[in-house]
Amino acid sequence: MLILDRPLCVFDLEATGTDPMQDRIVDVCVIRREPGGTETSFSSLVNPGGSIPKEATAIHGITNAMVADAPHFQDLIPRLLDIFDGADLAGFNAAKYDVPLLSSEFKRAGIEWPAPGRRILDSYVIFSRQERRDLTAAYKFYCGKTLGGAHRAEADTRATAEILWAQVERYADLPKDSAGLGAWCAQSYPDRVDAEGKFVWKAGEASFAFGNKHRGKTLREVAVADPGYLSWMIERGNFSPEVAALCREALSGKFPAKKS
Repeated sequence: MLILDRPLCVFDLEATGTDPMQDRIVDVCVIRREPGGTETSFSSLVNPGGSIPKEATAIHGITNAMVADAPHFQDLIPRLLDIFDGADLAGFNAAKYDVPLLSSEFKRAGIEWPAPGRRILDSYVIFSRQERRDLTAAYKFYCGKTLGGAHRAEADTRATAEILWAQVERYADLPKDSAGLGAWCAQSYPDRVDAEGKFVWKAGEASFAFGNKHRGKTLREVAVADPGYLSWMIERGNFSPEVAALCREALSGKFPAKKS
């Protein structure tokens, strides 16, 4: 058992999107465990003060109707501060997502959270470091072989091909054709407009997912208000051809449309 020298709050959040700086919480659950083993919990839907994009609803199943009569985050602040008081934090990918998201919500209310010195126990970090997810581990798992010559192009390519054939054979629910399998893989990142995720879908519009200047704004908005920024992205050369093409089309008045 994990030895606690102070309370530990394990928590999870669902939100209107994947940007912890801009998106809003729609669901929260906290389980607080004391060093002696006793537990208390708190769970609530949250009215985000705006509509939930259908892309987010498709992932967590929370609709606008479900949160219409739910409390706003401001209403939950006393309860949340109480349950998190003096506790360390834990979650799955909490350090990169849940903690920044909750911190942003508190900051809008003028509250700095979490307090300095709070430790973050992240199950995702433990999973990533303890259970390898690299090519060598995949080759051993799917093909039962040890990868010799790893990190040389030919050895890695041949191993990748063997893994792909083994995966298609192993999982009965995987599509058996290239088009179907390509679509299945794309579903892993349903909010991405481009493969890199520089642009994401928000309410059916391609929106910036990087940078401080235009993050959260739609491609359409930036094309009108700051076309020079798109020209800079095209000319800079550090963006993928796919991203550059999206910028060129936006400058000519053409914008991507998400397929339903």
